[in-house]
Amino acid sequence: MSELNYDGSSGPNINAEASLCGKVPQDIEKCQPDHAASDEKSLQVDASYPIVADTDTTTYPDGGLRAWSVVLGGMSTFCSYGYICAFGVYQDYYTRVYMTAHSASTISWIGAVDSFLTISTGLVVGRLFDRGYCLHLLYGGSLLEALSLFMLSFVKPNQFYGAFLCQGIGVGLGGGMTYVPSLAILSHYFEKKRSLAMSVATAGVSLGSMIIPILVNNLFARPNLDFATVTRITAAFMTAIMFLACVLLKPRLPPPKTHANLKNCLKRFSKDWAYIALTAGYTFFALGFFFPIFYLQLAAITHGLSENLAFYSLVILNGSGFVARLLTGLISQWAGVDNLAIIAAIVCGSVTFAFVSIGSVASVIIVAILYGFFSGVYIGTMAPLGTLLTDNMAELGLRLGVAFAVSGLGELAGPPIMGALLTGKYLWWRPAVTSGLIVLAAGASFIVVKVIIRHRTKLASGR
Repeated sequence: MSELNYDGSSGPNINAEASLCGKVPQDIEKCQPDHAASDEKSLQVDASYPIVADTDTTTYPDGGLRAWSVVLGGMSTFCSYGYICAFGVYQDYYTRVYMTAHSASTISWIGAVDSFLTISTGLVVGRLFDRGYCLHLLYGGSLLEALSLFMLSFVKPNQFYGAFLCQGIGVGLGGGMTYVPSLAILSHYFEKKRSLAMSVATAGVSLGSMIIPILVNNLFARPNLDFATVTRITAAFMTAIMFLACVLLKPRLPPPKTHANLKNCLKRFSKDWAYIALTAGYTFFALGFFFPIFYLQLAAITHGLSENLAFYSLVILNGSGFVARLLTGLISQWAGVDNLAIIAAIVCGSVTFAFVSIGSVASVIIVAILYGFFSGVYIGTMAPLGTLLTDNMAELGLRLGVAFAVSGLGELAGPPIMGALLTGKYLWWRPAVTSGLIVLAAGASFIVVKVIIRHRTKLASGR
């Protein structure tokens, strides 16, 4: 049986959003694995879905009602990362209505920490998944996320610490615990159709990024509903989706008997200049990525545009990204993932500069469509770009996991920095120019990666 990665693929066509969790592979021979017996009791599964032996003759359903129901369960990932991408709704509401005593920069820490924890916990969660704690992570993470969302409803106006603890830390940790298992488990059911299954499941991120803004904005717009009521309705909706995931997601294969030696792998990664440039590119992009997502709705309203248009600006942005994620896999086959990553970073950086001149309906729609589409293209190329630097595909999950964990620091720092540059006077040119330049730096890093790859190819061919 071929080595399986948490992104659900043993080859180069890896779905990027599955990799945003910082996954680790099941077996990495080059990293001197520590041989340890897996804890069979830790993997508790419903009797109707028995564990099958993971041997060289293991077969995969690659379809059927049970397998595709697992994909449906995987789509619940929008409860975690899709909720983060919809934080722009809360950024706007908190800044203008509910937490006016705090700056936009301070408020953005909520979404930044949520995103950081969802991504950066992937390395730890992935290793726990390796050891058979799949259901523990799913149930525990879902419970933590649901409780955190309901507790958010008790936060009073200007109680920043309460929102930070519930929406930032609680939801972030819960999302990080559920995101990896809900995607990694697909590799138990699919082999030939693994990429298709991953694409369908992770499309839930974009789907959630469209549904949640519509739901929350329309609830906030009703004068008879206060913050507590709106939050409880949203929490109930999210809890129902997470419950569906817990019912549908069941492991099929036992945990591996060997595990990666992370320290030895990190030593080798640190000597790979192309990998360092790739990680720098990921981090630069993450540093500027969330500025348009968190602040587009607020920008539209503060520039005097109608609230109705502003409310749907995030829906347009995420809808455009949804289309891009479906198309990127097809386009990359002839354009090359390295070229697409460079183009996407350059366009995203350039479009971010347009925040300086947002002032009309047309400008908001154009920015939303262009940024949503090309940021979606970039996300679709992230993991495949990492495969170009990986000789041993069994290392791919760990390589991407480390790179994305580092880039999570950019997501943590980016929104607060941009909010501080914005100030209470809404000086949009300052964060727009800064964010745009940082994302362009990501494009430059990817150019370096491309040059190194080309040089290695020439050396390998003896030219």
